[in-house]
Amino acid sequence: MARKIHRRRAIATAIAGGAMVAPTVSQRVWAGDSFQTRTGRIVVPFAAGGTADCLGRLVAQILAKSTSSAFVVENRTGAGGNVSAEIVAKAMPDGRTLLLGTVGTAVTNQYLYKYIPYDSEWSFTPIALLGEVANVVVVHPSFPASTLGEFVDICKNQASKKISYGSPAIGGAGHLSMKYLQDRTSIKLKHVAYVSRSRMIKDLLAGHILMVMDNLPPFLRHIESGALRALGVTSVRRWFAAPEVPSIAEQGYPGFDATLWWYIAAPGGMRLELAKKFSNEIVKGIRSEPAIKRIRESGALELPGDNEDLARHIVSERIKWKRVIDAAKLEPQ
Repeated sequence: MARKIHRRRAIATAIAGGAMVAPTVSQRVWAGDSFQTRTGRIVVPFAAGGTADCLGRLVAQILAKSTSSAFVVENRTGAGGNVSAEIVAKAMPDGRTLLLGTVGTAVTNQYLYKYIPYDSEWSFTPIALLGEVANVVVVHPSFPASTLGEFVDICKNQASKKISYGSPAIGGAGHLSMKYLQDRTSIKLKHVAYVSRSRMIKDLLAGHILMVMDNLPPFLRHIESGALRALGVTSVRRWFAAPEVPSIAEQGYPGFDATLWWYIAAPGGMRLELAKKFSNEIVKGIRSEPAIKRIRESGALELPGDNEDLARHIVSERIKWKRVIDAAKLEPQ
């Protein structure tokens, strides 16, 4: 696995890559850049049709408009995002190849894989934060808890039996979010990893498994119909699409925040002025009303942040998730 870098050195790297400095950008920045005459690409670690793909295409449109150059989305799945990240890490830092990354590629994969073909801290230039999606603790109606507090009490009383919960993948957002919740509440649960989210939802609706932690959007219609019960969302505040569901943070666990988030990064070594120009254009585009509407329709929430914001966010998230993974004793696979 790629070497571990001390936090202070990570910040220094962000500064060198243009993440922590924001000088005035010259109007001459785009002039002479190779991507203006050749098609650029945004490498997305997930298949077409999902939220990540939607965000990638949105950014491609924003950049096409602001740079007068075509950008296309290239969907390259595999290894929790590592396949896409490797492609970008090995590309030239000329603005023609960008990564639509996740918390996995930026933070958690380095702790969950024995080997990753890039260095999470040195291989990329931070560009911009894009959006996030909340996870949710959702139970079958037969589960005897209607609040998170009742859920925690039941789990503590049944500690010797280890109540089971499902999530779509080992090391995925749902799995790690529940590990985080277990750490904060001092409960212990048994994880059931599903290969297919659709199969997991079917099992939950049928009562074959009574509890799930996963991205909220696929469960919304079942929560609204009463077929499932939501006990809490993992965003700091209530989620815009489910305002009736309290956050975990407001139910006695202040600061609890475990969302899946997306960002844009370039290969390491991109020129400061070019990185900042990309950052400014993407953030401006994400803050526009049409972009916000499109992001929310995909089930996510806009999270616009420039390269400085992204660099700080990555450092903060590394500290949190490293602690959670260490406490859970998850071994790299």
